[in-house]
Amino acid sequence: MDLGAGRRGVDMGPSAIRIAGVSEKLRALGHTVIDEGDILTKPPEQQKIRNDKLRYLPEIVRACTLLSGRIEKIVTLGGFPLVLGGDHSIAIGTIAGLSSYCKRVNKTLGVLWIDAHGDLNTDETSPSGNIHGMPVAASMGLGALELTSVGGDFKKVDPKNFVLVATRDLDPGERLHIKKQNINIFTMEEVDKHGMAVVMAKAMRKLKQVDLLHVSFDLDAVDPSVAPGVGTPVKGGLDYREAHLAMEVLSEAGKMSSLEIVEVNPILDNHNQSAEFAVELIQSGFGKKIL
Repeated sequence: MDLGAGRRGVDMGPSAIRIAGVSEKLRALGHTVIDEGDILTKPPEQQKIRNDKLRYLPEIVRACTLLSGRIEKIVTLGGFPLVLGGDHSIAIGTIAGLSSYCKRVNKTLGVLWIDAHGDLNTDETSPSGNIHGMPVAASMGLGALELTSVGGDFKKVDPKNFVLVATRDLDPGERLHIKKQNINIFTMEEVDKHGMAVVMAKAMRKLKQVDLLHVSFDLDAVDPSVAPGVGTPVKGGLDYREAHLAMEVLSEAGKMSSLEIVEVNPILDNHNQSAEFAVELIQSGFGKKIL
């Protein structure tokens, strides 16, 4: 799906990640992999924008609702959901499914959000009306009811169990939400000052009490020199090793229970470089080590 984004192309991200061998490389690490295929969406050409502040809202809600049900079923059966995007609006569905499961079995959900952006806009604060800038806000119960009620009309994640990492591009409304909700955030400035190992250690301490840990990795968290093919590139991101270290720390902690990789845009990529890097990150998260 690329309906939540400002430019076309990220709907081809899942195919690019598959072409880069994600299933085969996970099986080589000893994992059992079931590819459940895509959740299909209508392209923009087949739709009308009914609300410029919430572009393509009905189709995004439909897709996220389907994804929410799929995720809840996988977790209930004891599986590990690996979600391939697509633009970051899909996280509304992923988190809704995980949260519905947690609510049903009385567990606590935590979210580690690795992203250049805060994705904390609402229809009232978004400068673009693009819903891929709203999934964090929606998951915290902020913004349009259609988005906050995907998977059930309740707050999907408590701000105290949410951590932003590698952030470097925030809108004014997002800064207000971060302060008002007291959201845990480690910007690129902190990565520069203290190093990725320290930042990840602090992030994991913030999330130590949660039962399920979802990791949402927007590839634009990484510098465009490493991953040029992303939906919204921003200079000054994580370098190759910093990104891998984040995933290696998660693997070593053994706490990650679901993962999504989003915003791979093959149109802007060089010879599938970004999708191949995404697969390498997934491998690190699933246990691949240097030694």
